This record gives sequence, structure tokens and C-alpha cells, in this order.
Amino acid sequence: MVRDHVRPGQTLFLGGFGHAVPFALGQEIVRQGIGGLTLCRSGADILFDQMIAAGVVRRVIFGYVGNPGVGLGHAFRRAVAAGTLELEEWTNFAMILRLHAGRLGVPFLPARILGIGDQTPATAAAARIACPYTGTELTAIPALVPDVALIHAQQADDEGNVQLWGVDGDTVEGALASERILVTVERIVPAATLRAAPERTRLPAHRVTAVAEVPWGAHPSWVDGAYGRDDAHYRDYDAVSRDPATLDRWLDDWVRSGGGARCTDLLTDDDLAALRTALGGAS
Repeated sequence: MVRDHVRPGQTLFLGGFGHAVPFALGQEIVRQGIGGLTLCRSGADILFDQMIAAGVVRRVIFGYVGNPGVGLGHAFRRAVAAGTLELEEWTNFAMILRLHAGRLGVPFLPARILGIGDQTPATAAAARIACPYTGTELTAIPALVPDVALIHAQQADDEGNVQLWGVDGDTVEGALASERILVTVERIVPAATLRAAPERTRLPAHRVTAVAEVPWGAHPSWVDGAYGRDDAHYRDYDAVSRDPATLDRWLDDWVRSGGGARCTDLLTDDDLAALRTALGGAS
């Protein structure tokens, strides 16, 4: 799926607002060495940091990058300090407006608050305009249309209709703003299962490019109704990512090795059982 649809130099939206982060897809990009990428989303998880450390990222369009609940994204910080990573920083709200404009197919969305004080975007891409009805000065937040969205969700049917529930943040906006949508899910289910709870179908089949069944595809983040957040993994990542050489060895062990092995391959059955009983929310 990644080999067929992700190309060097593309702009990728990474879904998952702490929940259902598409680690399997992002780490497969690292294994395939697809580089020169631009990553975008409002609040980014350690998957951003891992891909930056692996050398496949040229630029980020973001509101936040870090290790949620733990601390900094150390590879991100080092790349910024060294000047090797291009940055386009927006507020979280501005990022959501950009993605929503992309989803709607309009060139921009107007905002009032983003032109006030320290909420003014730090990029010249945000133009000041006059409202054609009232004359009020507004900020025009430009649309963002990523080439590919990487998404993890709970389930999909054989047609590619995708159900996602729980904390989704800007995941759906970013997916529907993108030209292509690649999805991993915990399980492929009959269409009748989706019809029993139609409100959970967030991505319709006609917009989805490809779906693959990848259980634990969001580990170490959590998936509502499937497994809890692996807090120990996030803490361990904070420790190993403080030193570039140590982090590179960690990437060899946990990401690059095994010709596609997932991080969960290095966890015991007891580890996985504990995460299943520590669900982040009700199914």
C-alpha cells in the first residue's frame, strides 16, 4: 500500500490526535526510505519525531510537535536547532481551518481572532482581507491539501468504508482534505456491522484509496475499544531519543529491522494483554 501510493517529496497528513496514531504506516515509510517528505497536522505525536530522526522528513507544517504527556520531541528539537528541518508553524486552530478549507475545496477561510495580538500567524501565507459585507479586516487562512493522508481506525468493510470513534481531533478533516487516503484498521468486518452503527462511518469508500488490516497498527498510542496507551513506551522513547546514536540504534531495533516487523513483535503476550485491559475508552 505504501509502495503504491507514497512518493518522495509528497506532503503527508498524519492522523491521530494522541489516539489512533498511524504508526504502522509511518514506520513502513521509514523502512522503505521514502524521503524528502513534508509532514503536517495540528498536534503531532512521536511518530513525527521518529520520521524526522530517520531522515525522511524535509519540512513540517504544524501547531505542535512533541512527546505528549512526557516532554519534548528530541529529534525534532535537534533538527530545528541545526537548521536541517524547514518549519511552517501555525496555531492549532489555524491548522484546523486550513484543513477544513482543503476539505471544502475553497482557497481559504476567514478568521477574526487570528489577526489579534500573538495569535497572528507567523507566516506571510496568511493574508489580511476586508470582509465584502462589513468591511471588517480579517485574516485569510489558506487551504491545505496534502497529497496523502495516513489514518488508523477501528474497522472498515470490504468496500473501504471506514469507522473511527473516540478522540479524533483533526483526523477526519485532514483525511478528507487530502488527495488520497491510506488507512490501516484493527479489523475488516462485514458491511452489516457498519450499518448497525452508521454514525461511526467517518470516511466513505469513494474517498478512501486503500485499506489494510493491521492489528495494533496504532501502538504505542491507544485505540478506543481495542487497547490502551503504552505509557512505558512513550517514556522509554523520551530516554533513548535524547541521544542521536542511541535513537538510531533504537530505530534499527524497533522500526527498520525485520523487513516490516512492528513494534508489537518485541512485546510479550503479557504486555499486549495488559494494554488490552487498559483501554482508553468504551467500545
